[in-house]
Amino acid sequence: MAVVLMPLPDHDFDVTEVAVPWKVLTEAGHRIVFATEDGATPAADPRLLDGVIFGKLGARADAIACYRELESEPAFRAPRRWRELDATTFDGLFLAGGHAPGMRQYLGSDQLRATVAAFWRLERPVAAICHGVLVLARTLDERSGRSVLHQRRTTCLPKYMERSAYLLTFWKLGRYYRTYPAYVEDEVTAALAAPAQLERGPRTLTARGSRDDDGPAFIVEDGTYVSGRWPGDSWRLARAFAQRLT
Repeated sequence: MAVVLMPLPDHDFDVTEVAVPWKVLTEAGHRIVFATEDGATPAADPRLLDGVIFGKLGARADAIACYRELESEPAFRAPRRWRELDATTFDGLFLAGGHAPGMRQYLGSDQLRATVAAFWRLERPVAAICHGVLVLARTLDERSGRSVLHQRRTTCLPKYMERSAYLLTFWKLGRYYRTYPAYVEDEVTAALAAPAQLERGPRTLTARGSRDDDGPAFIVEDGTYVSGRWPGDSWRLARAFAQRLT
């Protein structure tokens, strides 16, 4: 059994990108340790549970079912505090995403990045998806002073997806889909040694992978590191990460 750290903000993380990996990893026999800044019980972005706009763009039924199960888990209800984490006690690190304003607590934390940097130095399995890749892009290797992703191949939330979601909803939700002024893809690419290291995958806005079908999903695997673009890649990403843990 591997012990996997999954840090989260207090609220607004993506339902699918947390609940689906938790389900896959626990079914594989691994233990997930959740952590929030000060130990608050985390909560997903409520819009993704109810449907972002007119009941559309939210999490799918299978992911919501996983989340409802997750909500009753003791480890989820009583997470650890970021400042108490010791990177050496974990076998894997999973960095989930989300785009709502509450994610900035997690995406912008110097304290959390220090733990991520310490874990990265151990060369143990790391997975990141969507905005979660930003945590790695912003985490510096103390030896080089560059992002830990500088020499890695990766994917992240593609600019066309982020822009399309924003344009479809800004009239109602404002900048809900624009967490930061810079697009995720632009910031991640800037952290890499060469733009070609960023892989966007097949262009899609609707086709998602599922428990039984990885066909529409896309991930990038580079040694101990595996990354995904958006919620539609969660099942496949979690399975690839689980293989690395075993």
